[in-house]
Amino acid sequence: MVRARGSSAFTVLRHELAHLALHDAVNSRLPLWFDEGYASWAAGEFDRLQQLNVNLAVLRGRIPDFDELDRALRGPPTTAETAYALAATAVLDLAQRTSGGELVPLLQELQAGVGFDSALRSTVGLTVDQFEVLWQRTIRRRYNLLTWVAAGGLWTLLGGLVLVVHFLRRRRDLPRRRALDDGWVIAEEEEPTAC
Repeated sequence: MVRARGSSAFTVLRHELAHLALHDAVNSRLPLWFDEGYASWAAGEFDRLQQLNVNLAVLRGRIPDFDELDRALRGPPTTAETAYALAATAVLDLAQRTSGGELVPLLQELQAGVGFDSALRSTVGLTVDQFEVLWQRTIRRRYNLLTWVAAGGLWTLLGGLVLVVHFLRRRRDLPRRRALDDGWVIAEEEEPTAC
């Protein structure tokens, strides 16, 4: 599926080329979260706005398991956008757990035709289910209220609050302003007299 919403054509092209390269190199079936997370990560799509989406998902307590993440990736654009960001964090976390901090050992296993669960077990020492639990913990620890505030969430919240207070104040003062306008007559200025 080609996505262009909010992304440059070059970024979308890099994302799709990452899919092609991954599928060309790997001889085994991949989970959707890994496939999309790898493409997002390889295309450099995980930017500050996506980090804010992940922070908001964590603050709302909505860290999906991998099956829910796969469904969200197929969902509407607003849901899928956060799902792509979460999938990218899963792949990044997976890379950090391998020796050397790269996906090369895992990709080599997959290229040899080893199934994803077995390849994960031999390179990271975890099953997919174990990795899922550790990834969810890592996400909760890394993306929390403090990081949301640091990513600009506090300024967004304060800006919205100022707008709401301004609107409510103007609404509250409207009857008083109207009462002041009733019967208000502006006297014509007298022309200065010459001495």
